[in-house]
Amino acid sequence: MRIRDIRAAGLRGATPEGGWQDELTPDDVVHTLVAVHTDEGPIGIGSVFTSEALVRGALEILRPLLIGETATEPERVSERLHRATFWMGRGGTVTHTISGVDMALWDVLGQVTGQPVGRLLGGRYRERVRPYASLLMDEPEILAERLRRLAEQGWRAFKIGWGPFGRVSARLDERIVAAAREAVGPDALLMVDAGGSDSAWSNGYKWALRTARMLDGYDVAWFEEPLSPDALDDYVHLRRTATVAISGGEVLTRRQSFHPWLEAGALDIVQPDVTKVGGLSEQRRIGWAAQDHGVRLIPHGWNTAVGLAADLQLASALPGTDLVEYVTGSPYVDSITAEPWRLDDDGMLAIPDTPGLGIRLDPEALDRYADATALLRP
Repeated sequence: MRIRDIRAAGLRGATPEGGWQDELTPDDVVHTLVAVHTDEGPIGIGSVFTSEALVRGALEILRPLLIGETATEPERVSERLHRATFWMGRGGTVTHTISGVDMALWDVLGQVTGQPVGRLLGGRYRERVRPYASLLMDEPEILAERLRRLAEQGWRAFKIGWGPFGRVSARLDERIVAAAREAVGPDALLMVDAGGSDSAWSNGYKWALRTARMLDGYDVAWFEEPLSPDALDDYVHLRRTATVAISGGEVLTRRQSFHPWLEAGALDIVQPDVTKVGGLSEQRRIGWAAQDHGVRLIPHGWNTAVGLAADLQLASALPGTDLVEYVTGSPYVDSITAEPWRLDDDGMLAIPDTPGLGIRLDPEALDRYADATALLRP
């Protein structure tokens, strides 16, 4: 089975806010779907955390390397793409786009073999996984009300991030966290994401240490991106000193970029994004390396239903990955599949056990946000 074509379609019209200083609008395209078409019929789907224009530019470079390639060997093909394009800038747009291609190739392999991708990645350690509701921070009263509504819907794990946190005052930071803990109750998992990769982030190690001590008093499960994503030494010191778990890594790409962080002991939890890091092939290797260093992999998942499906498959294949991120309120996650995601009575998501990534896109629903016909037509 050979690759016949690769297509891309950006999602627009309902892009959620990201909390960034230069905030997104609904029509901004930061999520792009990729479809790999084969000469025998199966079509694999991937997702890229990059604009459609950049993905299309990258595909102009990758397409000659892909057309005619074997469609059922994702790791070999993806590694070939990485090695053949490294001189164009490792870790940027090309790597992001390879992520979507790799994901789609795993989807094809699963369809052809009749197996869920997680089993092909090594086996299924679990049949379901806990998603955590991921939402932006706001004023304490507003945030608390949103969290209460989510708890009423069955969510039992929550991550609050960005917004005014670390950007106004320590007093407001604590009020936000206190309100969140009260809203979700003492037994729910609560995580805090400072958003240190924001272009306007200015807080350093001492702020992070003081804040980590405050968060520990509210039984916060982890403190995410408390520092600039390049502050490796400060992360090492913070992890050694703070009692709350420290997480990060969402902006890193390629497995090689993670090795210094793991070897230095900078993180308790590493968070590669499957739509940026190089796909499932790279994400799985990072998971193995993390395990060897006593670090958990919990995927960063600010993306689409396709990215979530990939994260679920990975969670089935790694023993320590017992949580996945779920961006609440995004139609790109909730409204483009034939069957919507549903929490069970325990607040868990079933990991699809059907062939491939285990989801079917709904062309009619997808057409609201992208050209589904151009992406999916045979």
